[in-house]
Amino acid sequence: MTKKVVLIRHGEEPADDRVVNWLSLKGIQSKTVKLFAGERLDELDDSVIGSVIYGGKYDAFEIDRFPFLKDEYKWIESCLMADIPLLGICQGAQQIAHHLGAKVGPLKSGAGEFGYYKMDPTPEAGSFLKTPLFVTQSHYHGFDIPSGAVKLASTALFPNQAFSYGQKVYGFQFHAEVTIEGFRRWQKEDWKQGLGEQSHEEQTQLMYENDEEQAKWFYSFLDKLLTRN
Repeated sequence: MTKKVVLIRHGEEPADDRVVNWLSLKGIQSKTVKLFAGERLDELDDSVIGSVIYGGKYDAFEIDRFPFLKDEYKWIESCLMADIPLLGICQGAQQIAHHLGAKVGPLKSGAGEFGYYKMDPTPEAGSFLKTPLFVTQSHYHGFDIPSGAVKLASTALFPNQAFSYGQKVYGFQFHAEVTIEGFRRWQKEDWKQGLGEQSHEEQTQLMYENDEEQAKWFYSFLDKLLTRN
């Protein structure tokens, strides 16, 4: 049986992110599913060695408005029950947090982040993040830390940037998966307006200064999450 990682996407962007790149380098098959576009998930079986739920424009709590989210929440529960490595990114992290009973949505401050922001480890982060790291951001919603989860990182504007739940489930508010090419596309989008106060020039400078270190950290994280015994 061919092993694979299931990728749940919420948009039509090119599949050129670092998760896809890492899987290709490791020779691991991926299966992309777009439930928002009417595609369906297969039943979870022994061929699935992990899953990644990407970011997107859908509010994690708007299940009645976006019924396809019901199937995504069923998938999250199935991964939790089967002890399958699971990573949620941005909207995906908010979905995992919401499923675990935590509040998600805009902060009272009304803050947003778009660009590259310094992320600090918490005292509980351990080997997850040992020193501050500049990471890619694009969001105006956040999540509370679910009961039973461990807060791992924070930024000045969003105190909850990463959490772990058990040994195999992680939620990231940030976008370490995004390459320079991917962020360049984002900089041209209208939806970025109002998400942060960094200028285009500042974003670009921080991107070139920090992208390599972010990539190195993220690939190491994927090594630990998806190739552990």
